[in-house]
Amino acid sequence: MNGLRAVTKKGFIDWLEQSGADIVGLQESRVTEAQLPDEILELPGWHRETVAAERLGYSGVMLFSRRKPDQVIRKLGVPEFDAEGRFLMARFGRLFVASVYFPNGNGKDRDNSRVPYKLAFTDAVRELADRKRRGGYKVIVMGDFNTAREAIDLARPKQNVKTSGFLPEERVNLDQWVEGGWVDCFRHQQPEGGHYTWWSQRGGARERNVGWRIDYLMASPNLRDHLREAYHLPQVMGSDHCPLGVDLDPVVLG
Repeated sequence: MNGLRAVTKKGFIDWLEQSGADIVGLQESRVTEAQLPDEILELPGWHRETVAAERLGYSGVMLFSRRKPDQVIRKLGVPEFDAEGRFLMARFGRLFVASVYFPNGNGKDRDNSRVPYKLAFTDAVRELADRKRRGGYKVIVMGDFNTAREAIDLARPKQNVKTSGFLPEERVNLDQWVEGGWVDCFRHQQPEGGHYTWWSQRGGARERNVGWRIDYLMASPNLRDHLREAYHLPQVMGSDHCPLGVDLDPVVLG
């Protein structure tokens, strides 16, 4: 999203209530707990966890859940990562769910200067998630990964080979998830291209479906047999990204 306060004015609460979801992760919330609008503070039936960046109006992740988590992890333990408020993980029984806003590698001058930071951050998230799965837990890592892994994951791959989000080193970094056994839930169920989660706000890109698939739900291998459905919701507006989701067997909480 482009800020929780902004999407709250665009029907977010109605969508949340009608989503049928048990757990909802948000990225780029751009809000501290003290800045939450009254509509969110007064929202019944949902437990809320918030992680904000030290810099106001920047980054931030959230989790809404129908039940209170059994455990919450708000930091990766690396100060330069934790300062940007990009990571939040909660445990529900034997299931860990992480809402993560992975960095964009562009840099302020669009010189790809943030790519090393992005790769190091991604490695840190994967290492923590791997520790949880090695501990016998089931794990879902969801969020804006800011990388299209394959050519079918963006409408114009040839024109973007030097663009952050489709650089070789970024794609290799994301490949390491799948090579390590993580399941790209949507691609696992939908092998065809033409399905995107982000569109430029210029030139009618969304209407023409000229987009990128840069948002993912990565599931630990022990969830593979419990995946019922993985989907995108491009009809849901309010942001330049669309929501995506996965349905799991209820047994995963056991």
